[in-house]
Amino acid sequence: MEGKVFTEEQETLVAKSWGVMKKNSAELGLKFFLKIFEIAPSAQKLFSFLKDSDIPPEKNPKLKPHAISVFVMTCESAVQLRKSGKVTVRESTLKRLGGVHFKSGVVDEHYEVTKFALLETIKEAVPEMWSPEMKNAWGEAYDQLVAAIKAEMKPSP
Repeated sequence: MEGKVFTEEQETLVAKSWGVMKKNSAELGLKFFLKIFEIAPSAQKLFSFLKDSDIPPEKNPKLKPHAISVFVMTCESAVQLRKSGKVTVRESTLKRLGGVHFKSGVVDEHYEVTKFALLETIKEAVPEMWSPEMKNAWGEAYDQLVAAIKAEMKPSP
């Protein structure tokens, strides 16, 4: 995965769209997760707070804060990508994310579904800015974040 360059144009597209979406990150984060569950209902079983719950996900009080933090972290990491030349999520956070995703049994298909849901969420959030170039920019940023998480996906010591 090393060597894939995130260009200045891509950085601009990501930063511009994130600038618009940021103020709605609560609503968009939730939308993003509900899209994931719509595409892959079984993904709910990966979340401890959802798997034994009778409450529909959109009413679950624990989903929104989780959805917001994931959405914001993903977008912020995309914006920082070129400046730092790598995914800038704190190393401890990456290790924790890797461990949690490993333990929960997250597999490649889940990352694919999540990528699709993320791109759809962004497309709906900034329809007037959306373009094939923007889709590629966000897709590339997401792929690099996932590669960094996967590199840490192992049992915790």
